[in-house]
Amino acid sequence: MNRTRVVVIGAGIIGAACARELAVAGFDVLVLDRAGAAAATTSHGEGNILVSDKGPGPELELAQLSRQLWPEVLAAVGENSAGVEWDPKGGIVVATTAEGAEGLRRFAATQRAAGVRAEAMDSDALTAAEPFLTERRTAAVYYPDDAQVQPAGAATALLADALRAGARLRTGREVRGAVVRGGRLTALRTADGPVAADVFVNAAGPWSGEVARRLGVPLDIRPRRGEVLVTTPLPPTVFHKVYDADYVGAVGSGAGDLQTSAVVESTRAGSVLLGSSRRRVGFDDRLRPEVLSAIAAKALRLFPSLAGVHVMRAYGGFRPYVPDHLPVIGADPRLPGLWHATGHEGAGIGLSVGTARLVREMLTDRQTAIDASPFRVDRPAVLGSDTGTDAPDAPEEES
Repeated sequence: MNRTRVVVIGAGIIGAACARELAVAGFDVLVLDRAGAAAATTSHGEGNILVSDKGPGPELELAQLSRQLWPEVLAAVGENSAGVEWDPKGGIVVATTAEGAEGLRRFAATQRAAGVRAEAMDSDALTAAEPFLTERRTAAVYYPDDAQVQPAGAATALLADALRAGARLRTGREVRGAVVRGGRLTALRTADGPVAADVFVNAAGPWSGEVARRLGVPLDIRPRRGEVLVTTPLPPTVFHKVYDADYVGAVGSGAGDLQTSAVVESTRAGSVLLGSSRRRVGFDDRLRPEVLSAIAAKALRLFPSLAGVHVMRAYGGFRPYVPDHLPVIGADPRLPGLWHATGHEGAGIGLSVGTARLVREMLTDRQTAIDASPFRVDRPAVLGSDTGTDAPDAPEEES
């Protein structure tokens, strides 16, 4: 059995997936989180597992790997998967303008060439699939491989399986700095004393950049905020994940100002989730009425029948944004012993199990399921700037 000790920093969906993958493989795993398990970004998402919003390239390959792994992982988790609410309901992307239709058809064609199932829908098929959808539509594409989970439930199930395999969890443990011996990271400094290990995996989501800075190796990962509206429970109204063709552009945009597009889907409890927004405001967690209003307006363009529906709550969260829109996965060459699994922005739920598989394969020097080099740490978009306001804490070098 491999008894390499690994400390995973972060108990969200990425950290939970990494902890499970490594614990099952025989690593000695300890998970640290500054708050609680699945308490931050993971619990403030929609639970999307998507291939529909990704064009050909490394992120799509990671999404395809993850989509393949999700059912396998849940089958292995067994009884702990009860709260995951796995729903492979498929997604439908809708255009409402002639320009949008042309762009959607081109985008879908490139995805098909990359192995994505993307099926054009005529008006009759679209009405049968989504009877309450607006009649103002110019094109639609069905993605049967899009799925959804309950995000906190999924993270909890993965983490529970990791614990069953021998991993340990410590909450309320904030990383404050590094202990370095011979140029290698050997321990994390915390308020409760040093935490030693052979390998450390930074899976702290939007806080990954700050964690890296405290360890003396700045990483350009920033928070990007998103909000979601939740309706009161309704009779069956939305049967797939449905979003407008503008969503792909909003996801890929690097703009710091508000980006919104219509994303509408139901939950098993009957509520309908309305998204989505993207804006860079640091860690300002205030809900803005104008943002919620913009989200609602976009959703009503797709589903006018929702106009009289009550919204019972709204929530927002921070996503780990990287300027080139690719996750950061692998060893940090600047500080041996430190690895990163972060930067997934709003796709972390879907990409988590594929990311964990890559981390395990790289740690054990196995050939990776897909080419992991595009996610390397030492690429310009990731190391381009230090967004912290203070100088990095000096690592504590031991002799």
